[in-house]
Amino acid sequence: MLLSLFTSPEAWLAIITLTLLEIVLGIDNIIFITLLVNKLPENLRKKGRTIGLSFAMITRIGLLSTLSWMASLTEPVIAFNFIYDISFSGRDLILILGGGFLIYKSLTELFISDNSEASSKHTSTKTHLFWMVMAQIAVIDIVFSLDSIITAVGLVNEIPLMICAVVLSVFIMMFALKPISDLLEKYPSFKILALCFLVLVGSALVLEGFDIAIAKSYIYVCMGFAVVYEVFRLRSVSE
Repeated sequence: MLLSLFTSPEAWLAIITLTLLEIVLGIDNIIFITLLVNKLPENLRKKGRTIGLSFAMITRIGLLSTLSWMASLTEPVIAFNFIYDISFSGRDLILILGGGFLIYKSLTELFISDNSEASSKHTSTKTHLFWMVMAQIAVIDIVFSLDSIITAVGLVNEIPLMICAVVLSVFIMMFALKPISDLLEKYPSFKILALCFLVLVGSALVLEGFDIAIAKSYIYVCMGFAVVYEVFRLRSVSE
């Protein structure tokens, strides 16, 4: 049964579509992992990138294996009755808390000074810093994975196909992490753009938790325009 599923042309079309979707939806995840891993010493960054994306893959596969539990997340768990009734489901709370955490981390990175960052690195051991970064990546992986899997479930009902697409997308993203990391390290202006992008994504997650949906395509288009502008600006300056 499983073999016949993967020999179907429709199945492979679904895998390719889901893989591309996971990569697109994983852009914010990649940027967040890259920014945090770049805070680590050079000799720990490759390990950090691998573990960070492995967390993302494990979280997504874990969520796929608990689809019945995920369905229960849409049931209201908290309700308020002020001017009108307001209720929040488990998914809403995860999106609000995760989006708030993403906004906080991005704004902290935007406004933190190099001196304070350097001094904090000296006061922490490499091992402590490494696992502190990994813990933050694991937390935000849950939020991004929830958003990604809910979208995937809406397209395909076969769990093996979704797991295959998740694994493929993570392996492809592993090749993209190093070039993105080098780009953000070489050009600080791109790091600022990346942090602004994460603030927008975090805001969209919080609003989605309040049942105010904002299509991510709007954010991607705006940030894509900003990146293109920055590329031309850097090119004109270098000339």
